Amino acid sequence: MKTIAALQAVVTAAPFDGEPSDAELDAIETEMPAILADVHLLDAQIMTIDRAPTELDHQRIRRARRRVLAARRDLANQAAATVSAGAS
Repeated sequence: MKTIAALQAVVTAAPFDGEPSDAELDAIETEMPAILADVHLLDAQIMTIDRAPTELDHQRIRRARRRVLAARRDLANQAAATVSAGAS
């Protein structure tokens, strides 16, 4: 019986050390306001899971949604400004 072996060395990625790179940490830091806004929205929604939402709950959720939209808008504007500055 013939054995089949690879003719070239095995191609593998660099070993994963479990730590994020500096670029990944910078991206997380840039997106942190949007991440925190999402967390606040989830907190507001979780508070109403096991009961009927009151008017205060509705206001809290609306406020959290506006914060999420504002944070995402700011992040998109920042990214667009970075891209347009790089194109100049």
